[in-house]
Amino acid sequence: MNSSDKINADRFLGFAKVYDDSRPKVPEQAVDIITDYLDRQPERVVDLGCGTGLSTMVWKGHAREVIGIEPSEDMLAQAEKKVCEGVHFVKGFSDSTGLEDNSADVVVCSQSFHWMDPVNTLNEAGRILKKGGVFATVDCDWPAVYDLEAEKAYTKLFDKVRKVELETDDINVTFSRWEKKYHLENIKKSGHFSYVREIVFLSHEPCTLERFTALAMSQGSLQTILKVRPELIEKDLDEFLDVMRNIKGKNICSFCYRMRIGVS
Repeated sequence: MNSSDKINADRFLGFAKVYDDSRPKVPEQAVDIITDYLDRQPERVVDLGCGTGLSTMVWKGHAREVIGIEPSEDMLAQAEKKVCEGVHFVKGFSDSTGLEDNSADVVVCSQSFHWMDPVNTLNEAGRILKKGGVFATVDCDWPAVYDLEAEKAYTKLFDKVRKVELETDDINVTFSRWEKKYHLENIKKSGHFSYVREIVFLSHEPCTLERFTALAMSQGSLQTILKVRPELIEKDLDEFLDVMRNIKGKNICSFCYRMRIGVS
């Protein structure tokens, strides 16, 4: 564990339920693709930075043992409500899982790899993966495909969020983030994998205006500003909420996923 691990874990304090209620579940399609590359039924799947367990539970019934590893106590408490046969959760970090060498068939990071030091995390994944095992990052693009006016309002809000992050010292010291666009290159450079590629797919889920709004509120970047310097974003958030109150909305949304995989 390094210092960035701790501050990134603290970033998610206080909104685990909003996160759990609104965030998309990893689609079964991801499980099918990873299992196809593994070319066998996995015995052990390790979900690094599992959050509230949404990404962990998709593996239930697809592996003998599924382990969700999460550093945030708030997120872990929410995840532990999902414990069931074959699925359990432990507090830990992506670069120090405490698992045995060559003990995992699959290691996944769903919506989490950008919060992890890629070199240390990939070294740990390479250590615990069996020969022929699969490492995968699974991320969806924001905002979800939903409604033009809602998406425009979301984009405007988070353009301001990013501006505040860049320009405000007491915000940008609260996290370390690695850009998702470098995930594939980082996996390649690690030297742990014989084959690396990116796969893009779409998943549809029920959605309401309330859920689309909650997706915005589930973002750690926005929550951090609200906790540390709320006066810098309150006006922009109010404008976003006003738009959401005045559009009709729809009953379905689509999440665009980008999965980067490495086969050891």
